[in-house]
Amino acid sequence: MILKCDLHIHSCLSPCGSLEMSPSEIVKTALEKGLDVIAVADHNTALNSPAIEKLCRGTALTPLFAIEATSSEEFHSLCLFPTAERAVSFGQMLYENLVSLPNNPEKFGDQVYVDENDNILGELEKYLTGGAVSFSSDRLLELVHREGGLFIPAHIDRAAFSLTSQLGFIPPDPYDALEITNWPPPEGVGNLPLICDSDAHYPEDMGKRFFYLESPDKTAEAILLAIKQGRTRLSIAK
Repeated sequence: MILKCDLHIHSCLSPCGSLEMSPSEIVKTALEKGLDVIAVADHNTALNSPAIEKLCRGTALTPLFAIEATSSEEFHSLCLFPTAERAVSFGQMLYENLVSLPNNPEKFGDQVYVDENDNILGELEKYLTGGAVSFSSDRLLELVHREGGLFIPAHIDRAAFSLTSQLGFIPPDPYDALEITNWPPPEGVGNLPLICDSDAHYPEDMGKRFFYLESPDKTAEAILLAIKQGRTRLSIAK
């Protein structure tokens, strides 16, 4: 089957994300836009994953559970997991090792996590985009793989907080895929699988970039394997 995927969506937990981006609004908008697979990827935490998991039950959506992690080299990577439980646990470890300043909601934005009914459960104190975790990307990759997840450097063709902006090249590391935002991809991607996603911070931006995935079924495990095998077709490809 062919699945329409957007695996880089920010919720109201990211300080850069609109408060409109509650889990319920994300799921509603994803269904309206005909997406089959989504992942909320907040910065260095996954505390809105349980609400996404509950809201997707009984719908046509398959959720994956993601974190946009900032490694010590200060580039962003998507850490994709098959279950909310694994994502939340991994996100807690990242948050505990996040070197950052306290968040100032009036200056930087709110960082709230909610339940499936949009009730606020709490707010994170550390500024989620104000620093990096104390792990290198190599170590993060190892830890993600240990949990059965995929490690995908994010928006590698951007001029800030990307693999290429921070390192100047794409190292021969065992990344599972690379996320790009424009076509053609930068030099050095080799034979690595490519994905593209919206990186949406507002509901109207969801699905503006997406990729099609050929998968035998809609289980999280099958989808992750299909990504790793490179069975993707990008909406931005010419």
